Amino acid sequence: MALPFIDVNQYLTKVTPTRDEVLTEMEIYARENHFPIVGPTSGSFLHQMVLLTRPKRIFEMGSGFGYSAYWMAKALKDPEAKIICTDGSTENAERATGYFQRGGITDRIDYQVGNALEIIDQTVGEFDIIYNDIDKDSYPEVFHKALP
Repeated sequence: MALPFIDVNQYLTKVTPTRDEVLTEMEIYARENHFPIVGPTSGSFLHQMVLLTRPKRIFEMGSGFGYSAYWMAKALKDPEAKIICTDGSTENAERATGYFQRGGITDRIDYQVGNALEIIDQTVGEFDIIYNDIDKDSYPEVFHKALP
């Protein structure tokens, strides 16, 4: 008996939470400016991961203008939980901060401009989730820094 074909993207799109106007605007900005983002399917996965694991501290390496962080922050239920966002661009940080303000999630975000690998070295404490979205050639170094 053959298994039925299931279009995973179609299924995930069906179960993805409705995107608010801020996420929709972020997606339009990304498309118009050729800025790579994870997209709604992966964003929904990040959202679900945060809902299920209930992290207190998330470190995002390579936050861009905040699309992934926005998905994760919306899933944080603990008022003490935080996401540390990192990016080398002040312009990205300012754009992200505007989106976070409009989405009502600034209290859950600490956006730091600079090299993510240096910032994680300077940050005290452990993280429940380290989300890596920096340049691919740095992945091996990120892996070693993420080890407990």
